[in-house]
Amino acid sequence: MDGKERIMPKVQELRPRIADSEKITINLGHVDLGQIDLLVQEGFYANRTDFIRTAIRNQLSRHEDAMRKTVERREIELGVRRYSRADLQAAQASGERLAIQVLGLAVIADDVSPELAVETIASLEVLGALQAPAAVKTALRDRIR
Repeated sequence: MDGKERIMPKVQELRPRIADSEKITINLGHVDLGQIDLLVQEGFYANRTDFIRTAIRNQLSRHEDAMRKTVERREIELGVRRYSRADLQAAQASGERLAIQVLGLAVIADDVSPELAVETIASLEVLGALQAPAAVKTALRDRIR
């Protein structure tokens, strides 16, 4: 080397990163929006998003006990649940059909074929977000609630 530092190329992640949030759109009246802007200007919140996120968390906190009981009663998986091709092939081998219920994020791996999904997933209810190949979503459209 000629005394210069060697620059290493950036290494890309092998596993795609899953977004930790989902964008939503809401409509607010002008007065409500103005009140939020006033609170932001006065320093109560960093921005509109901070206010809205805080308001949502406060409401969710008020209903926490009821949600916990409902999740337990309905046997819903909470958080992020990934379904790999190996998971579905194992269900297929055992003759099992999955009734998937997730509150949070359900991820069906990119290498899962629509045929495998149809054969192994009896129903799919996601309260939150579903990430799956477009062809898999299309194949399961009559089973998604």
